[in-house]
Amino acid sequence: MTQHLRLKKNAERRLKAGHLWIFSNEIDNAATPLKQVEPGQQVIIEESNGRAIAVAYANPHSLICARIVSRNTSMRLDRSLLVHRLNQALSLRQQLFSTPFYRLVHSEGDLLPGLIIDRFDDVVVVQLNTLGMDLLRDEVIDALEKVLNPRVIVLRNDTSGRRIENLEQHIDVVKGEFDGVIDVEENGVKFRASALEGQKTGWFYDHRPNRAWLNQLVEGKRVLDVFSYIGGWGIQAAAKGAESVTCVDSSAVALDRVAENASLNGVEDRVTMMEGDAFEALSALRSEGEQFDIVIVDPPAFIRKRKDIASGERAYARLNREAIRLIKKDGLLMSGSCSMHLDPTHLTDIVRGAARHQDRNAQIIYEGRQGADHPVHPAIPETAYLKALGVRIFRD
Repeated sequence: MTQHLRLKKNAERRLKAGHLWIFSNEIDNAATPLKQVEPGQQVIIEESNGRAIAVAYANPHSLICARIVSRNTSMRLDRSLLVHRLNQALSLRQQLFSTPFYRLVHSEGDLLPGLIIDRFDDVVVVQLNTLGMDLLRDEVIDALEKVLNPRVIVLRNDTSGRRIENLEQHIDVVKGEFDGVIDVEENGVKFRASALEGQKTGWFYDHRPNRAWLNQLVEGKRVLDVFSYIGGWGIQAAAKGAESVTCVDSSAVALDRVAENASLNGVEDRVTMMEGDAFEALSALRSEGEQFDIVIVDPPAFIRKRKDIASGERAYARLNREAIRLIKKDGLLMSGSCSMHLDPTHLTDIVRGAARHQDRNAQIIYEGRQGADHPVHPAIPETAYLKALGVRIFRD
């Protein structure tokens, strides 16, 4: 017998507007006790009057206690629906990209909450970030076989989302022989990354359009790429004609990949690596009198939870101040943030304040967001997480 969860009065308004999340305090526990639901179980969501309005999978131990997977209450999230949603997602990407390198499934943005799939030609890397999706592991793999039949399928089940849902952390190659190395192509530049040891799925496709914009401006310029990871920004800049690129990262393994990717694109003579803490590296470069035409700061999320907003905004402010100190009198700052909880207007204020702190003027000439293979769900503002500002920095 299918379990039902009834909403409190007026709690359905947000869902009717398109939202996919249901919070535990929105459940009418007197009518349908949440504690009776098995973790990961698929349930029927009812309005306060008892009318069925959606199918969701539930986790009574999570603040987001249910995630809607269909408005058709006769549907269930199974292999058939997964195949349908994967085909919908693939159709969009094939319209957007001429090569098979993209995020294939972006969780709620593709109406598959808790599921991330990145495609690297015939290798796909999957993240099952919620209990409800984790229980469908075999169905997800079968659906991928049906839709793509990739040579390799990797499960990167080592995410922070899984920790929140008390799921085990593990990485598995569930199809194919695989040494972990993935080939990536972005904006006409080639990379090698690791799907087994790298961050997230091994690559970050989300900044693709922002890198493409910056690539138009790098020819003949000195570029500093802070938090470079394996060179997504810096190697592209070198490949597009930058005079020199310095990549800064705290990971020696990541910088080894920078060197490999520089060689792969024939730009090793114009790329140097600097290992260390980003703030310490910026201070060291300043003490050495270094100046750059373009400085890129694309840090990991400084704000992971709402309680981190104040301290995170201070970190972004400090980072942008230190970056601007290294920019020539008429140069460019590319300032990024992947913190979902950082309001875009606050990033603008941070950059403005950082420029004025150095008695410099700032002109925002570009505002970017995540690429189209990371679609935003219009009812879920949290899915619009990425921000990028291209800012001219100059003196009077």
